[in-house]
Order: sequence, then C-alpha cells, then structure tokens
Amino acid sequence: MPDIIQLLPDALANQIAAGEVVQRPASVVKELLENAIDAKATTIKLIVKEAGKTLIQVIDNGIGMSTTDARMSLERHATSKIKTSDDLFAIRTMGFRGEAMASIAAVAKVEIKTKKKETELGSLLQVEASEVVLQEPIATETGTSVSVKNLFYNVPARRNFLKSNSVEMRHIIDEFNRIALSNPQIQFLLYQNDQKVTELPKGKLSHRIVNLFGKNYQTQLAACEEITDHLTVKGYIGKPEAAKKTRGEQFFFVNNRFIKSNYLNHSVTNAFEGLLQDRSFPFYVLFITIDPKHIDINVHPTKTEIKFDDERTVYAIVKAAVKQALGTHNLSPSLDFGNDVNFASPISIKVNNPSTTSTERDYSQFKSSPLQKRNIDKWETAYEELETDRLSIDELRGEEKTITFESSATDATTKPIKESGIVFQLHGRYLVSQVKSGMMLVDQQAAHERILYEKYLNYVESNSGASQQCLFPQTVTFALADFTLVMEMKLEIEGLGFKFEEFGKDSVVINGIPADMASGNEKSLFEGLIEQYKWNKAELSLSKKENLARSLAKRSAVKIEKRLQPEEMNSIIDQLFACSNPNYTPDGISTFVVLGIDQIDNFFNR
Repeated sequence: MPDIIQLLPDALANQIAAGEVVQRPASVVKELLENAIDAKATTIKLIVKEAGKTLIQVIDNGIGMSTTDARMSLERHATSKIKTSDDLFAIRTMGFRGEAMASIAAVAKVEIKTKKKETELGSLLQVEASEVVLQEPIATETGTSVSVKNLFYNVPARRNFLKSNSVEMRHIIDEFNRIALSNPQIQFLLYQNDQKVTELPKGKLSHRIVNLFGKNYQTQLAACEEITDHLTVKGYIGKPEAAKKTRGEQFFFVNNRFIKSNYLNHSVTNAFEGLLQDRSFPFYVLFITIDPKHIDINVHPTKTEIKFDDERTVYAIVKAAVKQALGTHNLSPSLDFGNDVNFASPISIKVNNPSTTSTERDYSQFKSSPLQKRNIDKWETAYEELETDRLSIDELRGEEKTITFESSATDATTKPIKESGIVFQLHGRYLVSQVKSGMMLVDQQAAHERILYEKYLNYVESNSGASQQCLFPQTVTFALADFTLVMEMKLEIEGLGFKFEEFGKDSVVINGIPADMASGNEKSLFEGLIEQYKWNKAELSLSKKENLARSLAKRSAVKIEKRLQPEEMNSIIDQLFACSNPNYTPDGISTFVVLGIDQIDNFFNR
C-alpha cells in the first residue's frame, strides 16, 4: 500500500498560513504598518482603493532593506527579530513571526520597492502567488514601499467572503487608528481612492487623541499615570460625563501593542463604579509597559490577545491608576468628614460649578436641611396633584366611555378595557387607568418605545418616513470609523425621515429630521441614534433596519419624570394597544401590568 502522507508544496502551505494571518484587507494593513514602524519610519503613508480589495500600499521613510533582505522577507519563518528561543520572551517590536509577508504574497500580487540610505540604488521585487516574477535594481527614495494588489485574486472563495467596501473600510480605519494612537511620534497619512482622508501630524498623545476622535475631547481627557516596580500605566481616561453607550473608544496597549482584554476592561469600569450611567462605557487610552518575560503575546494569530503571568497584580495596578486619575481631577465621590455621619445627607459628588459663588457656599449651613425641604416639597406636590386630579375628575365626570383596545397579540379575555376616560400619571413614570378587571399600570417610557419602534420599522422597511426641514441645518462631526458607518447606512437613515449630506471628510449636515420629532436637538438626536446603533450591534444580532428602528425608538421615547397632559396619556395607551405586540418593548421589557380586583382586595385582607 503506498504512503499517503506527504509534504505540502510551499505555495499551498503559504496559502494555508495566510488563512490565519490574512483574514481581510485590514489584516494586511496591520502587518504592513507594523513593519514600517519597526523600520524606524517617521512618516507613514497608507493608500487604499476599494477598501483594500484592489490596492493596499504602505510607503515609509524608514531604514529600508538590502536586496537580500527584501528577498528573504518573502520567505516563510524568516525574521530579523528572533534568533534563539529566549528571544520569544523579550519581544518589544511589532511584527516578528516571519509569516506575514510570505502569507500576503501567497494570496495577492505584491510589489516591493526599497532602498537603504547608504546605497545608490534600491531593489524592486514583484511577486505573484509566492512566485518572484521580477527582481531588479531601481532608483527610488530611502525607505520601503509595499503594494498589495488584487487581494485573494487566486482564492476566489476567500474573496467572496469579504464584506461590502464600507464594512471593510471600517475595519481598516480601526487598525489605522490603533496603530496611530500607539505611535504619536510618527506622522500618518491615509488616502482612500486617491483622496486624502486623514493627516495626523507627529506630536503628543493628547493631540493624537483629539485629531482622531474630535475636538470635543480637548476638555474631556484626564491624565492617568501609575509607576510601580512591576509595571507602568500611562495614558488618558475620559471624564464620566463623556461616557458613551458603546465600547468602541477603549484602547489598551501592552508594550505599545494593541490588545483586547475583558479582564483589564473590567478593572477600568470597576474604577468608575458609581460615576457612570447604566450601560455607559468610559473612554480610555492606556499604555502598560511591562517586562516581556512576564507576558506571552504569541497566543493568537493576530497577536491581539496576551497572557500575563500575574493577572491579579496587573488588574489591581490598572484599577488604582484609574481611581487616582479620577480623584486627582475631582471626578470621584468624596466624603465630608466634617459632618456628623449620623445626621449627614447622602454622599455627594464634588462638582466644580463656577456659577456657585463663595457667598452661597458659606451661607448654605443656614438654609433648610435637605430632609425638611424634601418633606415640604412632598406635601406641596401632593396637594397640587390632588387638586389637579380633582379638577380632572370634575371635568371628565358624566357619561363614561368604553374603549376596546384591539390587538392581535392579546387574547380577547385579557384585553384591558378602560371604563372611563380618566388616566393619571404616577411619579412621572407610570400611567394608571381603571380597567374592567381592576387597575392597569403602563410604563410610559416602555410603551412609547414600543409604539415608536413599530412605526419606525415600517418607515425604514418601506422607505416612507416623512421629514421636516430644519430651520437651521446643523453640522455633526464624527470619528472616521463612525462617519464611514453613517455613510454606509445613508439610505436606511433617510428612510426614517432624516435628510443629511456629506460635508467634508468626516462631517454631515443635517437638513431634515423625522416629521414627528421636536426640532432644536437635531445634532444630539442624530449622534444618539448612531451611538445606540453601535451599542445594539455590539450586544445583539439584528438586521440593519431593525437595529435602526430600535435605536431611534429608544433614543426618542418619552423619558421618565416627563409630565404628560391627559390627552398625551390617553394617546399613548390607545396607540400601545394598536401595536402588533403591545406587551413588551423590542428588548423584552413589559410595557404594562394589570392588577386584578382580587389582588387589590388581598392587600387589605378582604
């Protein structure tokens, strides 16, 4: 019987290796940018066409390569960074595996131009599917230019799995941002389809953050630093009020290499405990410097996951660094030990309020105590509400109306039947109405969210959302990745009733909003829609249209503590039970409950 095990041809082995290293165009961008950084470049230019499917080119002014090195860079397991096994535990550079260039050359057409400073001529190499088709001397500038053309041209199955250009471009921008953040001392330029998209001058880390994410961060950053014998933590955190509903703008770098770590992310959010709203995520860019012998970075093909030999210590130091930064900038809660703790009001957060004068602070001790004021307010509010309810009852007294709420999602025996037109609001949160079987409590925010969701879903699916023109068009500036996302969904967003146009490389001008929206907050509404969309996308598996409908419904639904007029209360209840599923919000929260008369009787032991 003949032997069945045989060695793979080099070209096929390279294609298999490419499956781990080169997953999409962004993978190529990452590898080429890291090589340029290791070449000690001070200016790096990234050029992409058709989201990297047609061309990815990285040009640097680094030290360049000799003719031999250029040829060897395309061989498998060829590297300049590892000579012994001990070197694996002392890696401080970016690319080191010796597989990246060989893997890229196996699935694309690659052209390399490179020259060292001390040589008169450089080298030109052209490679197709791992085969060198041309190698010759060439006149070129010092540094290296690597062009990757027609990615996956010889592996059509892999090419078919690539997403749309807008999606792939977002991944490229993410990689570009991470590398640019970790190297503020290098100038970066990004060109897309022959147009300059981003130019990042060399400078400080704080300048790089502002250039990447917007001028709003100029006043939202707090410096963070902790130096210990074990490791060093440096960087910036965002102030609590700048927290967003998505995790996108959170960056950890270990020895200048971007990593993903839920464990370390938990240490940061734990340090913010008590300062963030529910489901909000703080901004941070933190750099951990540690002896390479205490980490293992070779645990994942993309090198974005690492292992620490003492995770608990790292967790504690990162948490302490963030807490110290919060305390230094007066962002964390503090106790006033000058008061008697037995009679003190609840713990307060110190807020620097320039509008509060020293005179007001000095005489605050002579004002009514919080407990006295709270009791007075309650009695006054209760009396006012009692008078309002009495007037409403007097106005509505007479022939009672019977309204049936039709719904395909409720059985005929359980449909709430209002026995009168009287509906009142409870604590600005719930709507209370008498029904045939007892009493119905409606969560006003959840009910309104369900109503809006079904309306917006119909709009976006039929592209029928009516729009009202803005009296004063507003400009919204996004981070580059978010701007790409907005333009990708332009058709669907306009289906909801928004009207906007591209304005520059990272901004849009809002000319119209959905017809039933209150004008005046167009910018915050649009920004909130995108933030909610990103959060839903990270946490849930939804179609683009359903995600948009959910996002706009959640961001525009009436909030708790909002005082409603009687006609508004009745309208919410009527529209709720006209929905296809009035029982729950899109994310499964109950919109109403009915307390039967028997249940109410039990409260009084009847």
